[in-house]
Parts: sequence; structure tokens; C-alpha cells
Amino acid sequence: MSKTKERTTAPAPHAVPQQTQTVGPVAPPRVSARRRRPGVIALSLALIGAGGVGGAVLLLQVSDRTDLVTVARDVQVGQVLTEQDLGKASVALDPAVKAVRADDVDSVVGKRAAVELKPGSLLAPAQVTRDSLVKAGEQLVPIGLKPEQVPATALVPGQKVQLVHVPAQRAADPGKESGADGPQSIAGRVVKVSKAAPGAGVVVVDVATTADDGPTVAAWLSADALRLVLDAPENN
Repeated sequence: MSKTKERTTAPAPHAVPQQTQTVGPVAPPRVSARRRRPGVIALSLALIGAGGVGGAVLLLQVSDRTDLVTVARDVQVGQVLTEQDLGKASVALDPAVKAVRADDVDSVVGKRAAVELKPGSLLAPAQVTRDSLVKAGEQLVPIGLKPEQVPATALVPGQKVQLVHVPAQRAADPGKESGADGPQSIAGRVVKVSKAAPGAGVVVVDVATTADDGPTVAAWLSADALRLVLDAPENN
């Protein structure tokens, strides 16, 4: 009988025995808790509080606004105000400022502008009047002033002036005769002043005089013998 040699496989000298792997739950990484900073927390609370105070102040400012009457377009002196001439705006009003409230707009509609009104401005009670700028017994005389005759002091409605007769040499006085004390003058009151005409620069001033003096002033004007003189402020 033949002998069969049994072949045996010797284990490798560096072989690592196989280990059975077990699968289980993976633990999450450990996160260390952050250190609280009291200073940062206090600063955050302060900022939040400041924001609340600022909002409260803003709310109070908005709530203090008042609806006031504004001028919507140009209004000339003596012109009757209509609803289309006026507007409304919500304004934080200083108590020292006098302005017509929006609730009282009906009290100014139908009145006359005592001064020239410009769009965008607040309407003050003193800027309107029920009275005609030309009173009973007066006449309105338009006087054209050349650039060299216009006073440097701005002419405004209500300002008192003197209409002085300055006849040419040897010219007859078309009105009353001049006295020995000097040239004749007639008292007047400015009602309206136009803007300077383009090119010529002539300014037209509407002056109210008495009905008796109106024809005399017109005669002086036609003879180019009239000058307008401002009264001193203490006489206004």
C-alpha cells in the first residue's frame, strides 16, 4: 500500500487572525458647553432696551403731529382764497408758530390774502382777511416805477407812502398848486407790488388813495411828474 502524505498548511508567520466585527450605535461627539459671558448678555439687554426707548420716542413724535393748512399754489394779494388754493400737511408744530389747523380750513376759504402766498408754506391766520384791501371811500391807482425809482427797501402791502408831485420846470401843476413850503404830496398805502417787467425792469405798485386825491394822482402820472416816497417806519 502506498502511503499518502498529508499536506498541512502552516500558518504564515505574520498573519493576523481574523476578528469578528460587531456593528453598534455610534456615540455623538462630545461638545463642551460654551462659557457664558455676563458682560455680553448685559450689553445685549441694554441695546434691546435702547431700541425700545427709541421706538417710543419716535411714536410720541409721530403722535404729536398736527394737520395744518398749507398753500398749494401762488395767491396774489387781495385774491379770494378757494379750496384749490389750499392743501394739508401733518407737521410737528412748535407752539410758538401760529398756523391754521386743517379742521378750520372752512374759516379761511372765501377770505382775501393779506399778503402774497407762496406754495408749500403754512397758512397763518394773519395772512388772510375779510376786509377788502381798498377801503370804502378809496381809489386804487397803479403807479409804474422805473428801475431807478424803485426803493431799495422792499415794498410790501400795507406800507404807507407819499406820492410827491415833481413838475418839470415851468410846467403847470395839473392838480392843486404847490405851496411855498415845498412840493405837494398825497398820502397813500401800498396794496400790491408786481415783479419787475422783463427787459424794462418797470415795477407796478397799486396804491390806495382817497377818492378825492385819485384824479390828482392820475394827472401827475400822465405828466410824468410823480415820485413815490416811503414813510418813515415810525409813521406806519
